[in-house]
Amino acid sequence: MGDWREITGGVTAARGYRAAGITAGLKPSGLPDLALILSDADAIAAGVFTTSHVKAACVDYCRQRLQAKHSARAILCNAGQANAATGSQGVKDALESADLLAKELGISPEAILLASTGVIGQRIKMDILRGGIPKVVAALSETGSDAAAGAIITTDLVTKSIALETTIGDRPVRIGGIAKGSGMIHPNMATMLAFVTCDAAVAPTLWQQMLTRAADRSFNSITVDGDTSTNDSLIALANGQSRTPAITEMGAEAERLEAMLTAVCQHLAKAIARDGEGATCLVEVQVTGAQDETAARQIAKTIAGSSLVKSAIFGRDPNWGRIAGAAGRAGVPFEQDNLQIKLGDFLLFENGQPLPFDKAAASAYLKKAASGAYLKEDTVLISVSVGNGHGTGQAWGCDLSYDYVKINAEYTT
Repeated sequence: MGDWREITGGVTAARGYRAAGITAGLKPSGLPDLALILSDADAIAAGVFTTSHVKAACVDYCRQRLQAKHSARAILCNAGQANAATGSQGVKDALESADLLAKELGISPEAILLASTGVIGQRIKMDILRGGIPKVVAALSETGSDAAAGAIITTDLVTKSIALETTIGDRPVRIGGIAKGSGMIHPNMATMLAFVTCDAAVAPTLWQQMLTRAADRSFNSITVDGDTSTNDSLIALANGQSRTPAITEMGAEAERLEAMLTAVCQHLAKAIARDGEGATCLVEVQVTGAQDETAARQIAKTIAGSSLVKSAIFGRDPNWGRIAGAAGRAGVPFEQDNLQIKLGDFLLFENGQPLPFDKAAASAYLKKAASGAYLKEDTVLISVSVGNGHGTGQAWGCDLSYDYVKINAEYTT
């Protein structure tokens, strides 16, 4: 645990934010489907988005907005329709969404950022959205984070939320976040949305740099199924309402704020991996001894994303050969004689040689993790060392179950 404490409130824990989530009728299920986060003052805005060349209209919209202006007041998210691969009409729908919300809030459309999630190829149901926007604005509340978190999910089984507090300049500073994601999750951002609020004052370029690094150490280090989405968006606002001195360059205060931002992102990222479609456990891969952090993280992501590793974990099979195989194909050179593999406390492989271990006990360790779904005890820990370098890295994923195929085979039917 870093130099901060966990608090309640999600995205409304930070000062000067309100949020809401309502059922507008965008989802066929009738579940909540429209969320809004609003800063009472102009906030510095930063974003990290999908690397897919097939992008939703909201992704292009946000990129253009943030390139032109590094500030925002509101984030509007619809769930049910991805508005991806919807052509010029999808772009018009996104622009109209921003215009409608701007008019309702009495602010400029340039101060609004957008996110969408749902089925690719489906436009936002604009007739429903037009009626929903006044309702979601009316529902804004300083305690509305949970409602917003519930309105952005699709196949998720649980909502994802966190808030942390530290002290900077003798004043409390808070960062909160909500996220959604369960399938189409893979490094380089994938069907995941995350919205982060902060009440510190941070220079725009520095805030973007902090968020990019935090994303690399969190959302870009999780994988569920190897598929990158069209809609991935991580948006972070910093509105300065904590009244602490502005952070304009790296130093002790900036490092403390970035560490807390990273912790918020990692909590949400792990919650997404834990809630992977059909998953029974969270898998955490820790790699040490690499040349640098990037190399270590690449090995960790490859292991966490291996379908063979994921299948073995679901089958409660402590098959170290699949872990070794994934590490070896990660594209990071290392000497096989330096390879060490541990599963929990079980040392399976060392100095390039397999070791005798209690297979039944190791299998029981995997079974215990599966029985603790959505709890801290549900984590399968894989530790890999590849040498004597100073590089360390982590990645998170989940096992691959029969239910994953069932969920996605029936996704649009």
